[in-house]
Amino acid sequence: MARLLLLSNGHGEDLSGALLGRALSEQGHEVQALPLVGQGNSYRTAGIPLLGRTREFSTGGIGYTSLRGRLTELMQGQLFHLLEQLVRLLRRAHRFDLIVVVGDVIPVIASWLCRRPAATYLVAYSSHYEGRLRLPWPCAELLATPRFLAVFSRDQLTADDLSQQLRRPVRFLGNPFMDPVLTPVPPLPAAMQRIGLLPGSRRPELEENLRLLLAVAEQLPVSEELSLDLALVPSLEADALGRLADSAGWQQSGDRLIHRDGATIHVRRDAFQALLQSSDLLICMAGTAAEQAVGLGRPVLQLPGRGPQFTAAFAEAQRRLLGPTVFCAPGDAGSLGNLQASAQLALQLLERCRSDQQLQRQCRQEAERRLGAAGGGRRMAAAISALLS
Repeated sequence: MARLLLLSNGHGEDLSGALLGRALSEQGHEVQALPLVGQGNSYRTAGIPLLGRTREFSTGGIGYTSLRGRLTELMQGQLFHLLEQLVRLLRRAHRFDLIVVVGDVIPVIASWLCRRPAATYLVAYSSHYEGRLRLPWPCAELLATPRFLAVFSRDQLTADDLSQQLRRPVRFLGNPFMDPVLTPVPPLPAAMQRIGLLPGSRRPELEENLRLLLAVAEQLPVSEELSLDLALVPSLEADALGRLADSAGWQQSGDRLIHRDGATIHVRRDAFQALLQSSDLLICMAGTAAEQAVGLGRPVLQLPGRGPQFTAAFAEAQRRLLGPTVFCAPGDAGSLGNLQASAQLALQLLERCRSDQQLQRQCRQEAERRLGAAGGGRRMAAAISALLS
């Protein structure tokens, strides 16, 4: 079997790359990974060896979304780290039979410079944003060359669009990042209705997002019929969570956060899949997690924050990507008006989840249209393996 290198450049891209890499390993290939930004924890969890050292940055690799983010990355040395990773890639690329790009223009350029055969999964781009995808230069020109043996898209609209633009077949086989959440797991304890709270995973933005979610929870009526469940990553330890909750008017008691008016939030660690599958509505301040929620056929309520990722601009772009089953209340990010309107909209959506069959049908249709069916990782791995036979 072949030696493959996964090349990715972001947290969500690392997750997709790790799932795809695991599927490729199961087909007998020797797989390594080079995450251009971040720690590559998804690869470590999947047991995929990393090529060289990694480093985490406070912007999570998305500093390009603002001038402040660009300056932060520059001061933290992310540009130099990226150049170091590219040099490492150029020196060792000859060891691999195929480079598998997961991401956007940066790993596409890096792969092309290696002069090795490549396959590309453009998880970062979609024609749903504008109707016709404008790939940044020189991405389209490079992908049209014979060096890229296959191009995979994240949805069918993008596959059709790029097939015309690149004048070569672009295939949509599903999204590997949907495979884990579409696999049934034991559900959370039964509840009449459940709202899942998703603050994201990047620190320190995670803490600021969580403060806003707690403020929305305060606006919701206390009811035994409604369960509020918080998906929390391990990086926010119990002590840090306790201090944050206390400063926001909540108290931590075991795996619960309790407000003085009696509201309770159940803290779920290592139960992300179960929370997604068990929730009727997700209040999201996240990227990939919101996509996974939509792919499960769940309505999503956005709560825009102050960034660097989940700003009002990011939320608006996400609505274009994921479609009409993603909702957002009016008002400035973090304002009392937005928090109150978000709570009211959450209650309206919960009622619609119970009684509106049109919304339920639309959620199922958009899930298939925007994200695809389960098994995307296996299908993509099989297509990549076929390139090597």
